[in-house]
This record gives sequence, structure tokens and C-alpha cells, in this order.
Amino acid sequence: MTVLGIETSCDECSVAVVVDGVRVLGQRTAVQLEEHAPYRGVVPEIASRTHTQWIVGVYHDALAAAGIVADSLDAVAVTTRPGLVGSLVVGLSFAKALAYGLGVPLVGVDHILAHLYAPQLSTPVEYPFVGLLVSGGHTMIVRVNSPLDVEVLGTTIDDAIGEAFDKVAKYYDLGYPGGVAIDRLAQEGDPDVYRFPDAYLHKGDHRYDVSYSGLKTAVINQRDQFRTGGGNATMADLAAGFQRAAVDSVVKRTLRAVADTGLATVVVGGGVAANSYLRASLDSIGMKRGLDVRFPPMELCSDNGAMIAGLGYHLLGSGRQDGLDLDVAARVSGFRRPYP
Repeated sequence: MTVLGIETSCDECSVAVVVDGVRVLGQRTAVQLEEHAPYRGVVPEIASRTHTQWIVGVYHDALAAAGIVADSLDAVAVTTRPGLVGSLVVGLSFAKALAYGLGVPLVGVDHILAHLYAPQLSTPVEYPFVGLLVSGGHTMIVRVNSPLDVEVLGTTIDDAIGEAFDKVAKYYDLGYPGGVAIDRLAQEGDPDVYRFPDAYLHKGDHRYDVSYSGLKTAVINQRDQFRTGGGNATMADLAAGFQRAAVDSVVKRTLRAVADTGLATVVVGGGVAANSYLRASLDSIGMKRGLDVRFPPMELCSDNGAMIAGLGYHLLGSGRQDGLDLDVAARVSGFRRPYP
């Protein structure tokens, strides 16, 4: 089955062609960094308008990259949640028109689950496994029993890890996108100069949950309080200390889930999966503890059409097919077992 995947949940405009859920024939992704850089963050209205300008061209480029014509498509999969409503509507409207015109099935995809599927597009991963989703809008630790069967174990109760990176970078004017800027700067710093607090809740039933609001506030407003010594501390030191605190917090909860579930495979997805410290940390821990740690290729960490097409294949195989009344949703609606 040849599935076209369309992803427009935020500022990436991405279209891909995937065969049987695993073989990527071609993908094209247009990124709106220049459009949003002056504002040091994504502006929803600009994002949706840019998608309307780009999506037709990105679609044709993806078909050309795949070496096929539209009549070769067996189905169309499209992100419908969560994300910016205006951006989602652009992708969904295009997908509806395309599916209707070609006379092929249409299926809506939750791009959170698609991020957890992304590593399957490079190397097969056996189920079940512990999934760690880290992105600009979400932070989740889950048990993944199959592509469509996901149980949420923990999440953030406030800011997502990527959101914390972006807000700190914006406050200190470190560059855009914030996560990339902090990762790059942190490689020049000493993480021991600043010892920021663990992003952890010390009360209630929050064994796997994290909270980044306090850490973000400490980095922005109370950085002198967490400095460990004298000397000329640099912004690179601050970035390194913040990055280590943010990443170590979620890694600790992930390893707790590994111990409690008895699963020996960890799959990481989402934009923050590209973070160099997170990759090095989990890879090192995996080697020491005998864990199979999987990251998607760098081009599949951010929002992309290939992961939408891949998960869409499994939804269609389960009998799922949506009509032209399919709608979008800004937020995660909650995962059920099996995934609806």
C-alpha cells in the first residue's frame, strides 16, 4: 500500500510517500524558520498562511522525489491533532480534496503517536517498548504495545521540555529556534557551574511526571542562586547547566518506567530527540545497562510527512477510514487503548 502523508501541525510543511508503513520513497519538508525568526517563536497566522502558499509545491516535489504519479497512491493520511488549528486546517483541506479527487481512502493521524512511530521508518523496533516523546509542545513517557496501542505513564504538568528550551533562549536572546541554539551553546560550557533544580514533583502520584515551569523560572530569574562557585561564568555555562537539568529529569523518569515495566527497549521521538546531550546520555546509559535505545534519524525528529504516512498505513490496516467531515483538534484528546 502506497500512502501519502501530509503534516502541517505547526510550521513544517511536509509531504511524504511511504510504502507498507516502512519504506520511504520520497519526502519534502519546507521549514518556516526565516518567517518566524524575527518574532523568536511561531506566529500561528503566519504559519497557516505560509502553508497555503507552499503545500501544493511541496506535494509535487514529494511525488517527484518518490518517482511516482498521483494515480499510484492508495490512500492519503493527514495530521489532524494536536497543533495550531489554522495550520492543521490547511493540511486537512488539501488532503480531503486530494483523496476525493483520486477516489482513495482518507485517514486522520495523531502526530504525537506518529513521532513514536518514526524510528520504525529506519530500523524495525519490536513491540512493546517504553516511548519518550519530547517536543516543543509535549513531553510524555508511555508504554507502546503496538503502533495503535499506547498507554500514557507520565507527562509534564506544565511546560513541555522544548517549550522550556524556547522560552529560556528567547529571554536571553540566544537565537531561534531556541532548542538548537541552547544545544549548540551548551557544548562550549561547563554544566557544573550552575546546578539547577530537578524538574520534579515531590508530592502526589507523579512517579513519571515532570514539571518544567520551576526550572525555567530558576534559569531566567534566579540564576545567581544556583551558581556553584566564583569566577567568570558564561552564558555557555548557563546553557550547559540548564540543558543537563532539563534532560536528566526526563531521562530519570524514563529509566524508572523501564525498571517498572521490565521493558528493555526505549524509543525516543519528537523535535528534542535531536538534542545532542539527550542522545549521548541515553546511548551511554543504554550501553551500560544493556538497553536497546532507538532514536529516529535527524530528518525524522521534527514534524514530517513520513511518520504520518507510516502510522496512517497501520490505521488503514485496522479498518479505520475517515470521511470528508473529518475535523482538526488543537489539543491531545487523550489516548485510549486501543488507539481510536
